Amino acid sequence: MKQASRPAGASTFILAGLGTIIAVLGLALAAGGVKLLSLGGSWYFLIGGLAMTGAGLLVARRKPVGAWLYATFLVGTAIWAVADVGLEFWPLFSRLFMFGAIGLAVALVYPMLARSAGATPGRGAYAMAGVMAVALVVAAGNMFVAHPSVSPSGDGPGLTPVDPAKAQKDWAHYGNTEGGSRFAALDQINRDNVNDLKVAWTYHTGDVAISDGNGAEDQLTPLQVGNKVFICTPHNNLIALDADTGKELWKNQINAQSAVWQRCRGMAYFDASTPIVQPTQANSSAIIAASVPAGANCQRRLLTNTIDARLIAVDADTGEFCQGFGSNGQVDLKAGLGNVPDSYYQLSSAPLMAGTTVVVGGRVADNVQTDMPGGVIRGFDVISGQMRWAFDPGNPEDRNAPDADNTYVRSTPNSWAPMSYDPAMNTLFLPMGSSSTDIYGVERSELNHKYGASILALDATSGEEKWVYQTVHNDLWDFDLPMQPSLIDFTKADGQTVPAVVIGTKAGQIFVLDRATGKPLTQVEEVAVKPSNIPNEPYSPTQPKSVGMPQIGAQQLTESDMWGATPYDQLLCRINFKKMRYDGLYTAPGTDLSLSFPGSLGGMNWGSISTDPVHGFIFVNDMRLGLWIQMIPSQNKAQASSGGEALNTGMGAVPLKGTPYAVNKNRFLSVAGIPCQAPPFGTLTAIDMKTQKVAWQVPVGTVEDTGPLGIRMHLPIKVGLPTLGGTLSTQGGLIFIAGTQDFYLRAFNSGNGEEIWKVRLPVGSQGGPMTYVSPKTGKQYIVITAGGARQSTDRGDYVMAYALP
Repeated sequence: MKQASRPAGASTFILAGLGTIIAVLGLALAAGGVKLLSLGGSWYFLIGGLAMTGAGLLVARRKPVGAWLYATFLVGTAIWAVADVGLEFWPLFSRLFMFGAIGLAVALVYPMLARSAGATPGRGAYAMAGVMAVALVVAAGNMFVAHPSVSPSGDGPGLTPVDPAKAQKDWAHYGNTEGGSRFAALDQINRDNVNDLKVAWTYHTGDVAISDGNGAEDQLTPLQVGNKVFICTPHNNLIALDADTGKELWKNQINAQSAVWQRCRGMAYFDASTPIVQPTQANSSAIIAASVPAGANCQRRLLTNTIDARLIAVDADTGEFCQGFGSNGQVDLKAGLGNVPDSYYQLSSAPLMAGTTVVVGGRVADNVQTDMPGGVIRGFDVISGQMRWAFDPGNPEDRNAPDADNTYVRSTPNSWAPMSYDPAMNTLFLPMGSSSTDIYGVERSELNHKYGASILALDATSGEEKWVYQTVHNDLWDFDLPMQPSLIDFTKADGQTVPAVVIGTKAGQIFVLDRATGKPLTQVEEVAVKPSNIPNEPYSPTQPKSVGMPQIGAQQLTESDMWGATPYDQLLCRINFKKMRYDGLYTAPGTDLSLSFPGSLGGMNWGSISTDPVHGFIFVNDMRLGLWIQMIPSQNKAQASSGGEALNTGMGAVPLKGTPYAVNKNRFLSVAGIPCQAPPFGTLTAIDMKTQKVAWQVPVGTVEDTGPLGIRMHLPIKVGLPTLGGTLSTQGGLIFIAGTQDFYLRAFNSGNGEEIWKVRLPVGSQGGPMTYVSPKTGKQYIVITAGGARQSTDRGDYVMAYALP
């Protein structure tokens, strides 16, 4: 009797424990379901929670009907899940995996329930448990498999051998070409041999950015000219390396300082010995001649702009400051701006070489206060450093520097992202942001409305405006144009080829414009949008939507799009979603809680598009991070914020000094710190520009170096995480990307989006991969800098080159 009672006692304990757990989970589900239902949400969670609770109580009382009730709940959940989200893996996983695991436990204890009721259990329960165990293992295994948002159509880029006459010679500009192609006509490294890549050399810069949430992530794309690779560091130190060995050739320690910004995205290069090629397009202005004075250094010069607002030129051969350029090789970019507190104004992107004019924009900190430095764009003589022109968005007719008693107009739209240049028409293409209080437009001038969130074309010699095209009217979302415009040849429906400019936006839109006129080449509709409740805000009744191109990560969210690692954080995300006002892409901020999706990080950001001009494709990487926003009536006695990256990318309260409001905004995340909408949270997309269709779209990045509550999961789960950094396209049929939260450089097959190579980096990278062929050895290298990924505390100072053995 004693021997028989022990198993009976154990089964009672097991059944009571399991039943109690199920009942408690059911009560939690039902309680959340009541709240969700009160907000007009789904009935499922209340009904399912009650069923779970009943099943748990019955199992705890050792009633076999409890198992059958749970089985009914599980079948009903599966039917509801498919009806709710279709056959998409990650949404189904969120709804079914946890409940399936509990169902496995119930199946395993069913024989105990049967014996408690005096019945003799058969083997059916164990068979069912086996089936469920296999299903759970398959589901878990699929977490490590990429689930494309758009499966390959078979129409991706093919392979075309490189024409030796068109092979890339140097990577002399930030985006490889002045027009930001990020494409390399090189195929020594290709789809067949990329798996053989090995580290060729590693260099340490000695300059490690220290992250405090204020913009200390390495975001560099190096340059290469001849036998030299040029890099800049987070504090703007300039370094030349041997292209084959990574050996340091020279270093100029600029050591620029800023309380907020520690990063250098790139440099510009100019060779005065190269003959100037004048524009070929009719009615284009001439490029001004430039030559280095006899006896002066810097026949070849490297230029950078700094985090403390200087434009610097050094000799590309020696690293010495350029004689005759400004004052000791430096130009003060704060000149004419008036009061510029530290951290309110930095140069956040590479200077642009446009003929013999070096052009710089500037980053003005967002949402700090109404009185901020202006967003003037300036062109300087590349030899003397003298200003040739200034385009002041608040005074565009006067292209001279202000006299000593005046400044450029304050708080105007700025151009912080990389710019592009078309030598054939001597024209600059500038991505413009909005005026300084991004989400409050009451005090904007007519010119602020004209230039905010637009693409601006200027004559490179004179700075004269050619055209402007706006992508957001009265931008209240911080939807700055965030990337280098890419210059492509676009084939229209009638077969005619037109020089075009293509750019992606934080709002997930892609605009294709005629380079000469600024007119859209694909369909753009003005769609009606709703206002909010801020007094005197000049809400635009419509907003542009680029419907002729794919929308990237800009879908209209519904309650069914809410997600979580478990049904419970999914439920909380549903409740929070239903609490917010949400009218789609252009939901205007107000004094209530509203949702912006994608939020102010994007969508797409500064990493830019890479192109394949041989096959007519572009490649876009994105992130999908919603943002909740609430405008708070305020006396605004608070001190202005620091302008830190942590503030103007959406974390916490921002004073908006000088307006009647403060603003509170934050990421739309679950309690586990995971984006509330369903994965992927970041993708890589191939778009056929001949058809304007997506050829494939795949998730990028895993949770290996991040995870719920910031805990590193150390698992390569291919959920697809936000990407922030550029891509590289090559004629070898490859797309390289490193801008993920896990510490990898990856190569994708451009034809079908398959990840075919990855290598572990010492720390994360948000730099842009670049490539070149050494003129000395004929070997092709892939180079990436790794200084640390966003949201990671790991920092480094690595420059790494990869090549075939």
